[in-house]
Amino acid sequence: MNQTLKISVVICTYNRADYIAQAMDSLYHQTLDREAFEVIVVDNNSTDQTKEICNNYIASHTDAHFYFLEEQQQGASFARNKGASIVHSPLLCFMDDDAIADKDYLERIVIFFETHPDAGGLGGRIIPKYIPAEPIWMSYYVSSLVGNFHYSDEVTVFAEGKYPLESNMIIRTKDFHAIQGFNIALPGVVGTLRIGGEGKDFFYRLQSLGKKIYYDPSIRVQHVVEVKKLTKEYMYRVASGIGRGERRRVLAISQFAYIKKNIEYLFKLGASIILGIKYSVQGHPAKAWPVIQFRIDAIKGLLDH
Repeated sequence: MNQTLKISVVICTYNRADYIAQAMDSLYHQTLDREAFEVIVVDNNSTDQTKEICNNYIASHTDAHFYFLEEQQQGASFARNKGASIVHSPLLCFMDDDAIADKDYLERIVIFFETHPDAGGLGGRIIPKYIPAEPIWMSYYVSSLVGNFHYSDEVTVFAEGKYPLESNMIIRTKDFHAIQGFNIALPGVVGTLRIGGEGKDFFYRLQSLGKKIYYDPSIRVQHVVEVKKLTKEYMYRVASGIGRGERRRVLAISQFAYIKKNIEYLFKLGASIILGIKYSVQGHPAKAWPVIQFRIDAIKGLLDH
């Protein structure tokens, strides 16, 4: 470990030429001293100008510890594990390639772990930054598909079965290695197919070691959401990816666990229908169907369709 470094940030990226420099810049301009953190960007087979933009940025910001790696195996889990394999600090933070960190983001994280020695993991708030504006059909329940996340108004420990999202999560480096990182059987996006749930699996394994995972709403990033990309196909890929990942995760436990998950998903579909009716009655019919469609698509993924 480098005694000067307090935290390492890993960003896995894929075809984010429009936003990766903005993500890196938000980290460069942190209130935390630049000698106290490093940023590792892992390119996961981008075909646009992402690699060139990253290397140019690093070359022009030599007063900071920024590094660029490449990972050929497709999937965020592979890329995150690759970045984590070279970190030199006691804290490991994961952020998305289209996220913008608050200026005091890293400083708040470091202070949190210094003042909470019992913390094994930490998650923060993720605020969607819709471009150009939030669509009228978007609701709180569907917005989770585009990264919206706010667990509590106060600092709290995640309840059993609850966990941070991968785009704003922190873990002690020693604990990351103790649970052997992200499960590559849940790689994230591979081509046009998504097999999600890697964060859920990750934190379930961390919780199984008895580690406390905290949420702090003041540790914030904004997440860019291009509304034009929120097509029916995109939303299906994300929602079905959640179900597809759950299929793999629970089948690895037992056939009975898979049956229980099917029943759980059916109950959630029923709840979404009730919620859709409620939106319609309240005068927000545009929000009704996307909530139901989310659950239908998740079930399709769980059945691996």
